[in-house]
Parts: sequence; structure tokens; C-alpha cells
Amino acid sequence: MAQLPPGVRFIVLFTSDQWCRAFIFVLTFLLYASFHLSRKPISIVKGELHKHCALPNEVELSSYKEYAIPIQPAKKFSNESQCGWEPFDKNNYKQLLGALDYSFLCAYAVGMYLSGIIGERLPIRYYLTAGMLASGLFTAMFGLGYFCNMHNLWFYMIAQDPAMQCLLPDRENCTVPLNHNFAVTGEGGTRMSAVSFIGALRIPGVIEFSLCLLFAKLVSYTFLFWLPLYITNVEHLDAKRAGDLSTLFDVGGIFGGILAGMISDRLEKRASTCGMMLLLAAPALYMFSAISKMGLEATIVMLLISGALVNGPYALITTAVSADLGTHKSLKGNARALSTVTAIIDGTGSVGAALGPLLAGLISPSGWNNVFYMLMVADAFALLFLLRLIRKELQCKMDQTLFKEH
Repeated sequence: MAQLPPGVRFIVLFTSDQWCRAFIFVLTFLLYASFHLSRKPISIVKGELHKHCALPNEVELSSYKEYAIPIQPAKKFSNESQCGWEPFDKNNYKQLLGALDYSFLCAYAVGMYLSGIIGERLPIRYYLTAGMLASGLFTAMFGLGYFCNMHNLWFYMIAQDPAMQCLLPDRENCTVPLNHNFAVTGEGGTRMSAVSFIGALRIPGVIEFSLCLLFAKLVSYTFLFWLPLYITNVEHLDAKRAGDLSTLFDVGGIFGGILAGMISDRLEKRASTCGMMLLLAAPALYMFSAISKMGLEATIVMLLISGALVNGPYALITTAVSADLGTHKSLKGNARALSTVTAIIDGTGSVGAALGPLLAGLISPSGWNNVFYMLMVADAFALLFLLRLIRKELQCKMDQTLFKEH
């Protein structure tokens, strides 16, 4: 009998259920990555919306290349000036950019709260599909603003409010029917209804982790929306190079999230792991504000370290912690609380995400150091809300040790 080709043997090596789960995992990863990709360009173009106002003699010199060969000026739109694009070419551009971020993240926070309630009661596949199509449509409106020569602040604020990202965890497998009229049973085999908003708040740890994420996400999203502009001002780089350099903060966040998950799984202490990283994040932010002015190499190192410490707790709370709390033993086997718990935690965190960029826009005109002081205070508050849970985790560990000794 002829031997099966290697490709066929690889396919039959896994069951159809395993292939289905792998497909869902890859698809969810690509979708979530696409959502994050749609956010980053907004922060990068800030350096183009407002530019350094060139003096008249600088404008004349910039019109010539080496050997004094004249360059034909590029097509100029009516809303473009030497200081950037209307309405961001004025001195209050930082406040306007902060308001733009605030409108987007406020809509995001409201959408997160609603998504948990809706996601428990509607077919999640249809809900995700409609949400992603709407998000893509309104994200494309930002580009249309350039081609249609539309540079009104309200246009972009309105475009951001329907473009809120409300990605929910797709925890269903391929065998679940697409209609939502199926029974969800608990430990006793009885039908379980979706948990209420108040009922989800009563789960131990939900309030503490939600408030912690509020301040942790405040720090993370301030970096997301303002880091390219900060690098442009401090390192005097163009928008493209500043955007490329700012991605190192996200690279550090990838390793920080993985490290936080590994440590918390090994120690079985979610709150203590988050607290440890938050404790280190505050001095790291201070070092970043001081060292980033010393040169490009120092900035690269501190971007990686800061990204790991800032995004580590944020990633852990929105994934493993939300899953733990959504399947807490107090729910008695009711798995329909996961979306609601995730929405409460991430929605509360999104309130901080809305406040962070807004505060950065209001504070940055007085100096970037003040922005970093604000971020350090936010990290301290995030740690403060976890102290009770950290104390409880450490107390349980001590009790287990004493029990084994006796």
C-alpha cells in the first residue's frame, strides 16, 4: 500500500475539532491585530497635522536641492499652511488633538460596556461581523478627509464615534449553532441566564481590577496616542521615523504581556504579578523622561523597558484575569458571565484610556515632564487598587505554607 503524502498525513494528524479551534484562534488573532493596526496611524500623523512653522528664509532655502536646482512646489490644498493643516496649525493644537482622542476613546468606553450586555444576548458572529464592517467604514473616512479636502474638527470627531472598536472574545466553537436560542446549563444541568451588570460587579475582584485597569490603560493609551509626537519634539525626527521608533514601545509590550502571563501562571498570583510590574513602571517612566533626551540609543532601550512594564499588567488584566473572573466559582458554572465581566473591566479601563490622552493634551503645553509625572501618579493609583488583592494572595500563600508544615 502506497504511503500517504506528508501533507495528507499532517492534516489527518489532528481532529476536525482541533483544526476548527486552531482556525478560530488564528482568525481572532488576525482580527484583533487589524483593530490595533487601525489605531496606530492616528497617533503617527499628529506630527504632520501640526509642523514646525518655518521662517520665510527657511521656506526659500527648502525650495532648492543641492547645487541650487529649483524644485517645483507640490500641490497645496487650501487648508494647508506652513504650520500644518487646519484646524491643527494653531498654537492650541495639542488641546485639539487631545479632544480628538477623547471623543474616540469615550465612544470606545461606552461601546465596551454595551458590547458585553449585547454579546451575551445576540449571536456573537453576526455582532462581530457588523461591528468590524462599521469600524472599517468609518476608519476609511479619515483618509477621505484628505482627498476631499475636508479638515473640519467635527468631521473627524464624528467619524471616530461610530468607529469604536468592540472586539469580543469568540469563545464558541464551530459546533455551536448560529442562532442564540440555545440552552446554557450550569453545574446542575439547569438553564442559566445571562448575568446582570450588578451581578457581575459582585464577583470578587471585578471592581478592584476594573479600577486598576482604568489607571493602567490611562498610561498605555497616552503612550499610544502621544508617543510619536513626543519623539518628534524631543528627537527632532520626521513623522515617519518617529512612528517607526514608537513601535518599539509596542514591541516591549508584547514581551511584557508574555512575561506577565508566564509569571502569573507559575506563581498563580495575578494581582501580585500586576502589582510588581506597576511598582517598577513608575521609576521606569521617570528614567524614560530623563534618558530620552540623551540620545537615540538611550531612547530605544527605555522604550522597550517602559513598554514591557506598562503594557504587561494591561495585557494580563484584559485576558487571563477577565477569563478567571468570568468563570469564578461564585457563578456556579454559569459561563454566560464572561462577556459581561470582560466588558466591565475593559470598559472601565477605557474610561482611563479616554482621560489619558485628553490630560496629555492639556498638560503638555506646560512641559513634557509634567505629562510623565501625571503618568507616574496614575501608575501609583493602579497599584493602590490592587493592594487588598495582593495582600489576600500573599496571605493565602502563607496559610498554605503553615498548613504543610503542620
